Amino acid sequence: MYFDIEEELKKLPAKSGVYIMHDKHDTIIYIGKAISLKNRVRQYFQNSRNLTPKIQHMVARVQYFEYIITDSEVEALVLESNLIKEHRPKYNTMLKDDKNYPYIRITVHEAYPRVLFARKRGKDKAKYFGPYTSAKSVKDTIELIRRIYFTRTCSRNLPKDIGKGRPCLYYYIKQCKAPCQGYISEEDYRESINQALEFLNGNFFLITRQLEQKMKDAAMNLEYEAAAEYRDLLNSVKQISEKQKITSGELEDRDILASASAGDEAVVQVFFIRDGKLIGREHFYLTGVEQETKSSIMTSFVKQFYAGTPFIPRELILSEVLEDQEIIEEWLSSKRGQKVHIKVPLKGEKERLVELARKNASMVLQQDTEKIKREEAKTIGALTKIAEMLNIPGLCRIEAFDISNISGFESVGSMVVYENGKPKRNDYRKFKIKGVKGPDDYASMREVLLRRLTHGIKEEQELKEKKIEAEYGSFNRYPDLIMMDGGKGQVNVAEKVLAELKMDIPVCGMVKDDNHRTRGLLYYNEEIPLDHNSEAFKLITRIQDETHRFAIEYHRQLRGKSQVHSILDDIEGIGSARRRALMKNYQSLEAIKAATVEELAEIETMNMRAAKQVYEFFH
Repeated sequence: MYFDIEEELKKLPAKSGVYIMHDKHDTIIYIGKAISLKNRVRQYFQNSRNLTPKIQHMVARVQYFEYIITDSEVEALVLESNLIKEHRPKYNTMLKDDKNYPYIRITVHEAYPRVLFARKRGKDKAKYFGPYTSAKSVKDTIELIRRIYFTRTCSRNLPKDIGKGRPCLYYYIKQCKAPCQGYISEEDYRESINQALEFLNGNFFLITRQLEQKMKDAAMNLEYEAAAEYRDLLNSVKQISEKQKITSGELEDRDILASASAGDEAVVQVFFIRDGKLIGREHFYLTGVEQETKSSIMTSFVKQFYAGTPFIPRELILSEVLEDQEIIEEWLSSKRGQKVHIKVPLKGEKERLVELARKNASMVLQQDTEKIKREEAKTIGALTKIAEMLNIPGLCRIEAFDISNISGFESVGSMVVYENGKPKRNDYRKFKIKGVKGPDDYASMREVLLRRLTHGIKEEQELKEKKIEAEYGSFNRYPDLIMMDGGKGQVNVAEKVLAELKMDIPVCGMVKDDNHRTRGLLYYNEEIPLDHNSEAFKLITRIQDETHRFAIEYHRQLRGKSQVHSILDDIEGIGSARRRALMKNYQSLEAIKAATVEELAEIETMNMRAAKQVYEFFH
């Protein structure tokens, strides 16, 4: 498609909207919003502009752009946030975490309300508490509410279904008063729900006093098991009440946000305060922040995070002033349905909370940096050491091969791939040996390597015929090094296959000692010893173990299917089509045995008669 950027720039409207930059592969690489599309987009292509290296790099790759006009800048902001989340462009500052925070949902609109776990805040008549940062704590709280207030968990339509069926297990273990049987009136049940609502609103005094009295009464009546149960419930309530730390005398909903950055990574720390209580905190990672200002980083986070969360607090307390702060404030207010205030405090209690959040963000970033350094030593550092040992410059991709069989039965080959010292599982491949009979590992390995490499050559030719450049298929990306799970014999097989195909790829063998542990590398008929304490040795061991595991797992899978296959052959009326259908739906013999006639009859190609034959064969 021909696109004259200079001509298209002249056609841009002086209206608010969103602009979308594409590269030569039609991939969206950047999305932005503008008060005036005409002024904003033209700035990218003016040589006089002081663009950051990141933006210069992006502009150099722009093949064409498109835009969407909006009625207001707020609409442009919403559209920009949605498009960024959908397309995740390379040159936008991106929020790495995409979390849904849990809520406690109370169906107060029902005659007999339920207390439920919810991942989203729905537009219904239920009452929601949250969001909370820990799903486990939400589930624990719901469990505690059920044990204290005897709230129902079933999905029965009450009062319509009262008396239909028997009460559930919770009634018999004394954790539900069976409203499904009419054993508790609607008024009494509603009173329990009201107390649960008070509990969730932070009023712990009443239930604490009630539990203490019940514990004392049970102990006075020598009912020690009941007293112990009340004691445990009391301790659970105290634990939850202690977690609700008061941070402000004002009973407000607010989020405290601060950031820290280093290189291309940033962390934003968020403190969640609800009704004046700190209910939790969470940190979020952002990428692509190099040479971005702190204000730009915080702006990107606020737009992406609050576009995806259903709850907007009344107040955001930030460490930096946002770009387009008034527009973002207007957008958040429209989402909440009430005025939202964005503040950057310079002194006082709020400033101290912001500083605390900033320190937490810095600590997380520092710990993460140290973790990354350790990870790089285990991966890229180890790979660099192997490259030095073997004198292979630019070593990145390693492919390792292994053969697995039992006396030649169901021989299989495995190929595992490591790039930059990490497993690339999408590129793993399995090979069922077709042209070799009996336990001949060398011949089996030759078949695996030939199939793998010829597939690559074929894909390469197809791409050339289609005139597609720099695109990789399943096999046409060749390794920088081939590793064989074996010694000289396996290495020789690989070298002969490469010579036959006129390909030049280094090959080494992973040699084991008498205890079947990695000992060294065999390279050009010379064994290179390995320091067992080095990261290079540990990486080679991981590759060898992974290759062996992948081959054995595939062999076990085929072996299990073959055993099922042989038994199914003995069932009258079960031909190849029905046999395949059974094996597809049931992965083991035990699963087929456990199936009922009705379940078997529902399988494609099966009927009731065939299902009975299978069932009767096993019973």
